[in-house]
Amino acid sequence: MSENVHNSASERLRDTASGFFQDYGLAFVMVASVVGSGSIFVASTVGIRYGYSLIWGFAAAALIGIMAQDMSARLGIFGVPLGTFMRQKFGQRIATALGVVLSIGVFLWVIELTAATAKGLSVLLGGVIGWQPLSVIVTIAAILVGLLNYDSLERVLTALLFVLLGAYLLVAGVSSPSIIDVAAGVVPTLPGGALTLLASVIGSTAIWANFFLESNLIEEKNWTDADDVSTMRKDLVLGYSIALILIVSVLVVSAAVLRPAGYENLRSFITPGRALIEVMGRWAAVLFLVGASAAAFNSIMPIMWTVAYMFENIRGRDVDSADRSFKRIYAAGTALGVLAPVINLATGMTVVEMIVLFASYSGIVSLPITAVLLFWAVNDQTVMGEHTNDLKTNIVNVILVVLSFILAGLSLPSLLKTLTSGGL
Repeated sequence: MSENVHNSASERLRDTASGFFQDYGLAFVMVASVVGSGSIFVASTVGIRYGYSLIWGFAAAALIGIMAQDMSARLGIFGVPLGTFMRQKFGQRIATALGVVLSIGVFLWVIELTAATAKGLSVLLGGVIGWQPLSVIVTIAAILVGLLNYDSLERVLTALLFVLLGAYLLVAGVSSPSIIDVAAGVVPTLPGGALTLLASVIGSTAIWANFFLESNLIEEKNWTDADDVSTMRKDLVLGYSIALILIVSVLVVSAAVLRPAGYENLRSFITPGRALIEVMGRWAAVLFLVGASAAAFNSIMPIMWTVAYMFENIRGRDVDSADRSFKRIYAAGTALGVLAPVINLATGMTVVEMIVLFASYSGIVSLPITAVLLFWAVNDQTVMGEHTNDLKTNIVNVILVVLSFILAGLSLPSLLKTLTSGGL
């Protein structure tokens, strides 16, 4: 009797999950790239330097991400994927060249995410194995996971996302933050010297690669007409809400534990985990480090899928993630992760320097280009028909374009200074 009840409950749970993923879940794949080593490093830095005062910035960045991916999804529903739009407007040769320029940002991301994952694993293993050889294992694992079909990948990334959510909420809760101070952080204020870091908040949350990917993956949910827009928007809000809670949890831990302990700067995105040993015990550090490593690994697959989809679109192909050509592009790009230890050996660049410097390319080059392309596409009547942006939507959407150029302008001087001075 009890066995029948157990089986019945398991079947209901599976049916509920299957029903949910029929309509929702795409945003979980998208935000997997949002909750990566870059966002963890930025959130930790914000918590140390400014406490809870920039929580509102992460909320604003999440809204910008939702707004941009809403444009991308509507482009996919009513028009064509963004990569196909590039081919239509520029021709295959120029679109390919532009795709290469954009993809450099993805390749750099893959290298630093591989290094970040491997570094976290090395620390968890007590340094018995260095992060350099572990980066090869991480690369192979990322290739194998990314070669799964969409449904399987969606469930893997979603499961990892909820593991992260549980881990960081637990650590944040035990860190005993001031609820009043956390609530006050929702009110917009800008402490002195925080402008550049605020730009990093936006850059690590509004991921340009997602703007390409969303316009392709809407087919996986059979979102094909105006009736599906509401479901798509609910999915985006749900996904970004979870990502926001995750990232703010990291900020809270840093503000509640590291800031009072006298930390002023982070030598690594895993420094918070090490510091937690002194204050809360090894269990908290292990949870934090597992979360940081899983977050970095979780980001590799959707980011690299962007390149595969984009170049298949540019070639004029009907994209199927099960096709050999798609898998070859994905595997070749992801394999670049093994360059992380080579770069470390050749330049002496640390993992944290890779995290900060390599992500800068996307913020300075790829994000502004993608924002302009996306805004152009949703206003092109030959592509969108009667579903082009109206005036109100354009006023809101133009914020993304303006912010992308502001972010690039704020980031470029800092990047040049870092490169000319020889380090962070």
